Amino acid sequence: MRGPHNIWRLIRTGATFERTGAMKLALEALDVPPRLRLVARVLGWPFKWLGYRGDPALPPVTRALTALGPAYIKFGQVLSTRPDVVGTELSDQLRVLQDKLPPFPTSIAKATFSEELGQGVEALFSEFSEPVAAASIAQVHRARLAATGEEVAVKILRPGIERAFQRDIDAFHFAAAMIEALSPASRRLRPSDVIDHFESVVTGELDLRLEAASASEFAANTEKDAGFQVPKPVWNLSSRRVMTLGWAEGIPLGDVAAIRAAGHDCVALSERVLQLFLSHALRDGYFHADMHQGNLKVAANGDIIAYDFGIMGQIDEYTRRVYAEILIGFIRRDYRRVAEVHFEAGYVPRDRDIDAFARALRAVGEPIFGMDASHISMARLLSYLFEVTERFGMETRTELILLQRTMVVVEGVARSLDSNMNMWQVARPVVERYIQENIGPRALVRDLVRTVQVLGRFGPRLPEVAEALLMRQTQPLPAPPKPALWRPVALIVAGAALGGLAVAAALFL
Repeated sequence: MRGPHNIWRLIRTGATFERTGAMKLALEALDVPPRLRLVARVLGWPFKWLGYRGDPALPPVTRALTALGPAYIKFGQVLSTRPDVVGTELSDQLRVLQDKLPPFPTSIAKATFSEELGQGVEALFSEFSEPVAAASIAQVHRARLAATGEEVAVKILRPGIERAFQRDIDAFHFAAAMIEALSPASRRLRPSDVIDHFESVVTGELDLRLEAASASEFAANTEKDAGFQVPKPVWNLSSRRVMTLGWAEGIPLGDVAAIRAAGHDCVALSERVLQLFLSHALRDGYFHADMHQGNLKVAANGDIIAYDFGIMGQIDEYTRRVYAEILIGFIRRDYRRVAEVHFEAGYVPRDRDIDAFARALRAVGEPIFGMDASHISMARLLSYLFEVTERFGMETRTELILLQRTMVVVEGVARSLDSNMNMWQVARPVVERYIQENIGPRALVRDLVRTVQVLGRFGPRLPEVAEALLMRQTQPLPAPPKPALWRPVALIVAGAALGGLAVAAALFL
């Protein structure tokens, strides 16, 4: 339910941050203005006793997020890859959220497996370990198939995770609705659409059959990518709450010291992570959208291994071309062209000044060039970008949410391996190759061929369609219906209800 009762959940969120000591740390790490820090502390302090206690053994912010539930943990996972946004100390603390959360008992995991597959663990596996990784939604066990001796990873959802996640999402929906009601200017960012999109993505993550299908498709797409591996699913041992994949042996990408000790080139790995992501997004339009360090390993031969395919991103071919043109414009410092692409794609209203927009983009892009990435404050850059989008009336593009979010995460992962990496220089060869192959005369010919092929398939129906259109034009227009008496009454009642909701929201908040 998305009603006002969710106010209690939001109050408890602030209270939990106060009780665990996370409020002050989080506000400082995110560089919240002093006035807002004071307001947050004053409003949160009276409800401190209502907050969850959490695990005292964990650092404050991690303690608060784990106590609040899976959706909050997901948010923390993203922040863990951004030391330039939240600071190195907090980033290291949040990294615990990726795959080192407290596991649930193995006995429950085995019971879930038997219930889902109809056979016991002992009948199918010669070995079945205790949990080797535990994340916000599921945990993983290492096992060996009794029939073949192959090592596999068995992923099992946490008990009751669906209900817990829905509770968090309902509170997010309520918060988004109240923000839109009380701050009309925020509607430009479409917070409700953003939450809808987030919900649809993670709801898919809660069905492991879909994750197995994603792993299979991703493996097929990337089979020829040098230096990259994707474990393949074992379909007969997978279901809605259980998924079995080939075992991925390697060093976690977050353990930089171990990677260096093993003799791997961290600079080369950082570049490959970013270039692989861009290749998958631009070339295939299908990419791993949860590429934090907890979902990546380095194999003994130096290959990057990706796993955990619960969140995958997909963008159509037109959007890929727009995204590539924007990237290449920034790389070439052609801000006028970047501005034109935004206008052509409808990202910016046509009544805005394109020259002024190009100058604003220049102010975003120029500080990047000629500087090491370690000298760039991504937090300030994102803050300025937000100001630019607000000034020019840009709306949130829900189809690009995962792409934008993953780009931030991947850059954070790459920079954890090489703090001096310049993402624009590393991205340039991938984007230019895509531009050469997909924008220009060759792409135009290919598009025309596809158009002719589509028309060819519908060719036999074209005479029928044309005749129907002509008949519709020659028929007299029907008389307009008489207005129903109940419609004005319904509009008055609906208006009163909406007004009451707005008043209630103001009273509650």
